[in-house]
Amino acid sequence: MEKINQQAPFPQTAMSEAAALSKRTTRGRWKLFSVLAVCAAPMLLSYLAYYVIKPQGRTNYGELLDPRAHPMPVLQAHEQGAPERGVVGLEAFRGKWLMLTVDSGACATACEKKLYDVRQLRLVQGKEMDRIERIWLVDDAQTVAPRLLNEFAGMHALTVDAAQLRSWLPVAEGGQLSEHIYLVDPLGNLMMRYPKDADPNKIKKDLAKLLRASAIG
Repeated sequence: MEKINQQAPFPQTAMSEAAALSKRTTRGRWKLFSVLAVCAAPMLLSYLAYYVIKPQGRTNYGELLDPRAHPMPVLQAHEQGAPERGVVGLEAFRGKWLMLTVDSGACATACEKKLYDVRQLRLVQGKEMDRIERIWLVDDAQTVAPRLLNEFAGMHALTVDAAQLRSWLPVAEGGQLSEHIYLVDPLGNLMMRYPKDADPNKIKKDLAKLLRASAIG
């Protein structure tokens, strides 16, 4: 007597539906990947342009820093002239290019010159200036004079812990924090340092190139 096969064959239609579903799932994943790649491309290209690819003949006035060696600390800062903001940190300014200066709240002549230079450097960027924030990191307990807060309106004077600044911001050999201007990118990476008595015209060219090359911030 002929044996009866107890296992029912898998219907051909079910196999076709499973194959079609698998194809649709794969196609959907590739579409999602393509969308993500298109969105991320400007940021990736801008980073390749400044951190990886170094075209022959390109020069920067500022000294490029390795952001991996200087990760941004969590700064518990108080903004002078804006007590309603309470405790703030540099994380509050992510998405902007940050020009940082470090000085005592007393702010002597050299300090005022830096504040003036940074203000003008932002202004000369024209329609791009809103991509830049000016941050004065006050490294002592001195109160900033209201005159300075008014004269350099729009600048954020943040009182921070001096020890944290020293461990984060590198200085030139034999130099001091107050001698430099630092640049932080919109992702919070410390990426450039300018020398003592820096030439504003040369900084202006650096900033213009960075803003033009970058699709972030």
